[in-house]
Amino acid sequence: FESEPITEIQIQLGQDRDMHHEYVTVGRKSTITENWDDYRFYIHELESPLQPGDTTTLRFKFDYITSGFKETENNTSIVGNGTFLNNSNFPSLGYSDGLELSTDDDRRDNDLEPKERQLPRSDERGLRTGFITDDSHGVDFEIVIGTVKDQIAIAPGYLQKEWEENDRKYYHYKMDQPMMPFFNIVSARYEVVRDKTTIIDDSVEKEINLEIYYHKGHEYNLESMMKGMKKSFAYFSENFSPYQYRQMRILEFPRYSNFAQSFANTVPFSEGIGFMVEVTEEDDVDVPYFVTAHELAHQWWGHQLTPAEVQGGAVLSETLAQYSALMVMKQEYPQEHIKEFLREELDRYLRGRAREQKKEMPLELAENQSYIHYGKGANIMYALQDYIGEDSVNVALQRLVRDWGDFEKNGRYATTIELVDYLREVTPDSLQNVITDFFEKIVTYENKVDESTFTSTGDDYLVTLKLNTKKMESDSLGNSTTVAINDWIDVGVYTTDESGDDKLIYLKKHLFTGEESEIKIKVNEKPTSAGVDPLNKLIDRNPEDNTKSLSEAESA
Repeated sequence: FESEPITEIQIQLGQDRDMHHEYVTVGRKSTITENWDDYRFYIHELESPLQPGDTTTLRFKFDYITSGFKETENNTSIVGNGTFLNNSNFPSLGYSDGLELSTDDDRRDNDLEPKERQLPRSDERGLRTGFITDDSHGVDFEIVIGTVKDQIAIAPGYLQKEWEENDRKYYHYKMDQPMMPFFNIVSARYEVVRDKTTIIDDSVEKEINLEIYYHKGHEYNLESMMKGMKKSFAYFSENFSPYQYRQMRILEFPRYSNFAQSFANTVPFSEGIGFMVEVTEEDDVDVPYFVTAHELAHQWWGHQLTPAEVQGGAVLSETLAQYSALMVMKQEYPQEHIKEFLREELDRYLRGRAREQKKEMPLELAENQSYIHYGKGANIMYALQDYIGEDSVNVALQRLVRDWGDFEKNGRYATTIELVDYLREVTPDSLQNVITDFFEKIVTYENKVDESTFTSTGDDYLVTLKLNTKKMESDSLGNSTTVAINDWIDVGVYTTDESGDDKLIYLKKHLFTGEESEIKIKVNEKPTSAGVDPLNKLIDRNPEDNTKSLSEAESA
């Protein structure tokens, strides 16, 4: 369609009712031929069509007016100290179906057909629409922000100039390469901590400026977050591709919301999940460290490799960011600690599938179902690198971003078809069934310990486990069928270390071909507990009974 003239411009305004538009105009003569004021959607018919290569300007002015406190839907985007806006607050081009009725019941009540949550992976329109935003494949981004003079205003790009004028402070940012039209604006009274790190880009050292903008008094996790940035850039640049920018800035915003969001070289980060989180030596996982790694991973999975807006799109963004952050964590924490994170993600998946209102999809077809692409995805990718090797997974991902990071070259965005194909290429024939089970089917397990004992054999201990392993396959409606098991699954034995923590002294995969098994394992430290899939790598319906305390058997 690039060669066809544009005869109309569709404009969607933000839905925040505190946002009052003074005007929205197109830079050439036009007439509003259709308008839906309730949904703030307008169609401007151009008097003279835009020909290929033509340009025009969209001008708009709006303000936020919030009087006191409302019962619901308070506007917290613009506040006295900690404003955070993103591109969704501004007009966008084209029709968005995000405001349509989505549940089957609501649509039925309005005589509408059920609506699919996402387009199939073969849909041409979906393949040419970016997962992050559908406005454009890439824009030249430049912005000037004005704020009160005791605050710092920040957006993606590199600072070109700052100045004071009329008792206000102004900041001019410009990006040096095309980026998705996905941007943020923040402004607050910030303190700043700065550092640098170095990566290798095409055999040449490249220096990256690292900055954290934080509220005075919120210094608790700055060191951890800075370390997370350095470790992440080192791992991602070495294993996937070089980082595309020369800086990264983490920006604190108030805990009206608890999330972080990754824009080009800029990550707004809620104080509620980073800056004001207490992390102690007893904690198994440093949450601010993990979230930092996850958000930086989106500079690859989302920005370098933009998924298509089709089924499985969030897997190429969120699941791969989960995997990337887990690999950074894996370098820093023992696997006994990673277990706690995997267990939380497993629980998220199990809760989500129990609440599913429409249909559960296999991982490769997930339809923006967060319990799948976050929860299940983290466990699946961690298990996959355990089965086929971390290096093999990274080779597949390196090829994926190399071959599918350029929209212009391919004429479309990437899908999970390419992801699964690249993973199959690096997976031995003997383990191809793992790819099938993990990505193309809905497979769950019920693994448990029936009996667990040990006996002392002098300097060693003999552990005897009676295990029950059951494998099931579900359809999209949750109907489950037991299937034959022929799977390699971890068996582990724990002892208790000097600090009272569980420590694995044996972890090895065993082949299970039936529901009931007896396994004997010799260890050289006194065992305290043991089980099957003890680190919760697999999708187990009841992970509580995977391990069991060991009792000492009476000598014969």
